[in-house]
Amino acid sequence: MAEFYDYSLVSRTGEEIKMSDLRGKVVLVVNTATGCGFTPQYAPIEKMYLDYHDKGLEILDIPCNQFGAQAPGTDDEIHEFCTVHYNTTFPQMKKSDVNGDSQLPLYKYLKSQQGFKGLGEGKMADILKKHLANINPNYENDDDIKWNFTKFVIDRKGQVVARFEPTCDMAEVEKFIVSLL
Repeated sequence: MAEFYDYSLVSRTGEEIKMSDLRGKVVLVVNTATGCGFTPQYAPIEKMYLDYHDKGLEILDIPCNQFGAQAPGTDDEIHEFCTVHYNTTFPQMKKSDVNGDSQLPLYKYLKSQQGFKGLGEGKMADILKKHLANINPNYENDDDIKWNFTKFVIDRKGQVVARFEPTCDMAEVEKFIVSLL
């Protein structure tokens, strides 16, 4: 059976990024978008990268245009937006699909390891639930990525140990990551 370290991604500049090169690190994989209500999450994600990268955290940003077409533009334009508006320094991958026939193989694996468990509570969760129900009344019945800024956490042994939906408080994500470092 495949494991996290068997996969690779392509960086925005075209180089292959092997997950096996991340052995021994805690990895946060996140699908992002530049025009989303959750886009301000770039700020706490960058802060985590700055605070914990030297302690073994790696972040992989995968821009995705599958949710409301909220990641328009080229890989370079997306990168420029992120660096100008959020001063991001963590690795950014090539814009890719995370659901459907053309999804990244890594995403098929991540979803098989940590399925969808709900969007939680709160204003943003309620808004997203209503929106998703209008698109697909059965959205809760599959493990697909529901929206931009869904996060997967991989521990130092390569186990996919958590999935955080975009509605999750970023402080909760950080607390969980710190517990693994």
